[in-house]
Amino acid sequence: MRPKVYVETTIVSYLTATPSGDIIKAAHQRLTREWWAKRDHFDVFVSQAVLKESARGDRNEAARRLAALQGIPVLAGGVDVSELVERFITSSAFPAKAFIDAVHVAVSVVHGMNYLLTWNCTHIANAAIRGKIEGVCRASGFEPPTICTPEELMEN
Repeated sequence: MRPKVYVETTIVSYLTATPSGDIIKAAHQRLTREWWAKRDHFDVFVSQAVLKESARGDRNEAARRLAALQGIPVLAGGVDVSELVERFITSSAFPAKAFIDAVHVAVSVVHGMNYLLTWNCTHIANAAIRGKIEGVCRASGFEPPTICTPEELMEN
C-alpha cells in the first residue's frame, strides 16, 4: 500500500508558478516539481479548501493550478473536520486568522493521511507549533500525519 499524502495549496502554487527570480522560491519550485514528477509513489489527495484557494487570483494562474489538480481525489469536510478545526483554534494551535490552515490539517487528520505536504512554514510546517497540533489531534482521538515539505518527502 502506498503512503497517503494530502497536498496543501502552496504545493500546487509552487508547482505551477512562473519561475521566480528569488533564489529560495526558485529552489522550492524546483523541489516541488521534482516531487510532483514522482508523486505516483503516493496516493495523493486534496480538499475543497485546496480547490477554492487554487481558483483564486489571476485567472490564468488559477487555471494552471486547477489543471494540475485534475483527477486528484477530493476529501470531504464534515462534522469531524469542523470540530477538529474548532479545537485547533480554541487551543491556540492556530490563530483565528489561520482558519484555512487549520482546515487543511483537520482534513488530512480526519482522513488518516500519512503525510501533509506543504510549503506553509508559518502555520503548518512549523516546529514551534507542530507539538500543539499533534497534541490536539491525539486528545481528539486522531493520529496526526507527518507534516513536511517536498524536500523532506523525496525518495531516492
